[in-house]
Amino acid sequence: LSAKEMSHRTSDFTKILNSAENLMRELLNIPENYKVIFLQGGGSGQFSAVPLNLIGLKEGRHADYVVTGAWSAKAAKEAEKYAKVNIVHPKLGTYTNIPDPSTWNLNPDASYVYYCANETVHGVEFDFVPDVKGAVLVCDMSSNFLSRPVDVSKFGVIFAGAQKNVGCAGVTVVIVREDLLGFALKECPVVLDYKTQAMNGSLYNTPPCYSIYIMGLVLEWIKNNGGAAAMDKLSLIKSRMIYDIIDKSNGFYVCPVEKKNRSRMNVPFRIGSIKGDEALEKKFLEKAVELNMISLKGHRSVGGIRASLYNAVTVEDVQKLATFMRSFMQMHQS
Repeated sequence: LSAKEMSHRTSDFTKILNSAENLMRELLNIPENYKVIFLQGGGSGQFSAVPLNLIGLKEGRHADYVVTGAWSAKAAKEAEKYAKVNIVHPKLGTYTNIPDPSTWNLNPDASYVYYCANETVHGVEFDFVPDVKGAVLVCDMSSNFLSRPVDVSKFGVIFAGAQKNVGCAGVTVVIVREDLLGFALKECPVVLDYKTQAMNGSLYNTPPCYSIYIMGLVLEWIKNNGGAAAMDKLSLIKSRMIYDIIDKSNGFYVCPVEKKNRSRMNVPFRIGSIKGDEALEKKFLEKAVELNMISLKGHRSVGGIRASLYNAVTVEDVQKLATFMRSFMQMHQS
């Protein structure tokens, strides 16, 4: 019987669920006072779930948001339905850097502080955990989850859609500190209530069984390949390979993101100039497809090229892209 067909109430599925949770706990060294729950609705579902579960921690219903790209901007907008949202820094004209944390204006009355660890659209990544002076820290790690070790104890809530680094679409991992359970607003949908889901072991309603099964296999693969520390090393090797070509291309390839905030997961760049030569970029993408390299087109909101280097992308894959980038540059650089 396939995992797609078995009932989520069977002992066989319980083994799949427990195995996935145990591997997750082992790989991230998750402390015992944290619950791990597997939900549906993706990262976007958590944009609602976070304020619905946590805004009641303090009476004023304030929340602090760090907005460094498209996804944290969407999360802040959604939170406005339930909370008084404070963006902790002046609005950024372009998403090309992370404002210096020493300049953040944190509200001491905020129920939590929220940020997105890696912005896939704009290629901006935190390489540090913000110091929020003891406040409840919430992080969307959807796109760099398990690409590096993380000290879970620094967070109140971590959530991640599985589809980038730990599986296929359909399951969202939520890691939540136990003392934060039980504060959901009365209007919080029961399927998004962390306490209800945690008390029912992610089985309050039918979970995304097959996606959890696949995630368990991917977690096993990560463990067998050296864990989060090994993924971190590979991420650095892969991203450096592409950034080095960009930085040594005399402006033929241009990455708009400040060097210290560049993402190891998503490398966005333009060809020809900072604004991009659309004809050249079109040619680049067409030639890449001929070489069996797909999904290199930048997000529709920003254009250009984007190389996504998630855990499953091998060093050899990236070497092929690097070789192609060099030959394309030699052919078209004036």
